[in-house]
Amino acid sequence: MPFRKRREGLERAARRAAERGFRRLDERLPAADAGKLLRKAFPDHWAFLLGELALYSLIVLVLTGIFLALYFDPVMAESAYHGSYGPLYGTRMTQAYASTLRLSFDVRGGLLIRQIHHWAALTFVASIGVHMLRIFFTGAFRRPREGNWMIGVTLFLLALLEGFCGYSLPDDLLSGTGLRTADTIMGSIPLVGTYLSFFAFGGEFPGHLIIPRLYTVHILLVPGILVAMVTVHLILVVYLKHTQWRGPGRTNRNAVGQPMVPQWLTKSTGLFLILFGCMAVLGAVAQINPIWNYGPFRADQVSTDAQPDWYVGFLEGALRLMPPWETRLWGHTVMWNVFLPAVVLPGVFFLVLYLYPFFERWVTGDRGEHHLCDRPRERHTRTAFGAAGIVFYAVLLLAGGNDLIAFGFELSVSALTWVFRVAVVVGPPLAFVLTKRICLALQHRERERLIEGDESGLVSQSVYGDLTEGHQELARKERFTLLARSDPAPLEISPAGPEGLTRYVRLRGALSRWFYGDQVEMPATEEQREDIAALNAPPGD
Repeated sequence: MPFRKRREGLERAARRAAERGFRRLDERLPAADAGKLLRKAFPDHWAFLLGELALYSLIVLVLTGIFLALYFDPVMAESAYHGSYGPLYGTRMTQAYASTLRLSFDVRGGLLIRQIHHWAALTFVASIGVHMLRIFFTGAFRRPREGNWMIGVTLFLLALLEGFCGYSLPDDLLSGTGLRTADTIMGSIPLVGTYLSFFAFGGEFPGHLIIPRLYTVHILLVPGILVAMVTVHLILVVYLKHTQWRGPGRTNRNAVGQPMVPQWLTKSTGLFLILFGCMAVLGAVAQINPIWNYGPFRADQVSTDAQPDWYVGFLEGALRLMPPWETRLWGHTVMWNVFLPAVVLPGVFFLVLYLYPFFERWVTGDRGEHHLCDRPRERHTRTAFGAAGIVFYAVLLLAGGNDLIAFGFELSVSALTWVFRVAVVVGPPLAFVLTKRICLALQHRERERLIEGDESGLVSQSVYGDLTEGHQELARKERFTLLARSDPAPLEISPAGPEGLTRYVRLRGALSRWFYGDQVEMPATEEQREDIAALNAPPGD
């Protein structure tokens, strides 16, 4: 009895201490709201893991980058090499290149960490790109997520910059060729190009400041901005909640999925460990960027078979496909063959990405909130735009290795270049038309399935000898998914005054009809249409 009373007293004291501690913590931090966060619903579809791949690749990059920063020396002063790699013994090289060799051959585990870092960088950029494609094709960039879309585009741009800086740091012949290309691109900008080049390199190429400056940008400036923007991105994801696929019980007002703790946390931790394990295996068995094969950078040499990492390969391809156009004005040469593909093209590309959510909202007149994902086939024009962009990028990427393709298949480089020039003009429109037709065909097929059902495999014969193929109604869940979609209609534009419509209004109406004019209407009853409208109604309506 005395022991039980003492135990109960200790329990009461512990409970009071816990309540007092939690109350004091909640006065300083939003501890009381943490329970809501721990129960936040995360969609369980695999497509939503693409963003987590990007996040975990960034974590691997930070962890391995800290190790590499302890041994890398970003100094361009030259000296003779006396390390353990025999073929380069006695060769003059910069401290940056020598420290990378030392990291690869003399530091225990250094080469493994270097290669894990490089593979993680490629995965980081790839996962951001695929994640953005998922966002684009499902319409998850629409209100209220336009700001998060713009943050994602900025993260993609920063990832490209971070990858190029890290790729250039070893100061080998391959990365030096990339820096030479970067110097040419900066010099092609009219009026200010030479000033930008002199500022970046600290004088004429190659200078003695570019590697230390890239090192500062690579380990301090860009990572700091990346971490800050990723944090804001995740806060907005939590605040705005995830989008979700249509299905029974899922509306524009709720979020259905697995809670953060313990289901999502367990699955996400497993994904991180799998990713880290895959990067470790790739780093151990798949050689990447063997800088000792290229040798130190020399300004009078160019590395043969010089190819950039895949994420800037489209830029290399654009440079190779551009005709040699130049203009001589007032004693200055404007290099259109460099300025247009390497400065104007990427600028237009990212400007289109930034502005697309607002362009679609202007064309469609849709200003409501959207928390349900579109199926790509249901937004045929947007999907066709995405397919055209992918084909455009793929052609430029292939063109960036036209010399290797020509050598491997014993083709003429000049003829192959003309093939790619035609493909980069003809391919995207062809992909647009073909994708749009496929999406509309899939919509027609779904309409037929809703009306007739699926084939049952049974064939019956009437008394007159006619053969009839049997059909069965679609499952309730699938029928719901096909029917419960919002069918946007083209804008209805009427004359605003006696003078009729302005060109601006006519243009908007024409684009809206072109965007949604071919939409296939699903066979829904009036009651079902009312239910669908309520399902897709934005929060607060």
